[in-house]
Amino acid sequence: MASSVTKDISFEDLKALLGKSKNLLLVDVRTKEEVDKGHIQGSVHIPLDTVDAALLMAPDQFKAKYGVSKPLFDAPELVFHCMMGLRARAATTKAYELGYVNARNYTGGYKEWSEKEKQ
Repeated sequence: MASSVTKDISFEDLKALLGKSKNLLLVDVRTKEEVDKGHIQGSVHIPLDTVDAALLMAPDQFKAKYGVSKPLFDAPELVFHCMMGLRARAATTKAYELGYVNARNYTGGYKEWSEKEKQ
């Protein structure tokens, strides 16, 4: 598979996963300043410029730093998001290049999430 191909996930699918999956790793790649203003409950903050380093960490280092288990390469529920989908697409592509074959990009990002959750 070409590294430029990324799988996307919709708001509805992500919401369903958040509701039922214990294995979902939702990674917020926005800046700390953005995350401080609001985030998707259950997401883990790994800024875009540190994603590749984080995914290259040993599992125990990853857990110590982020408080969650490092995803396996074939983890079916690894989702990246940012504000509107662009940075998350870059993070998803990086994850693919490192061997995370099922990584997905939540294209709506926090902008869509916060708007739909207010309804």
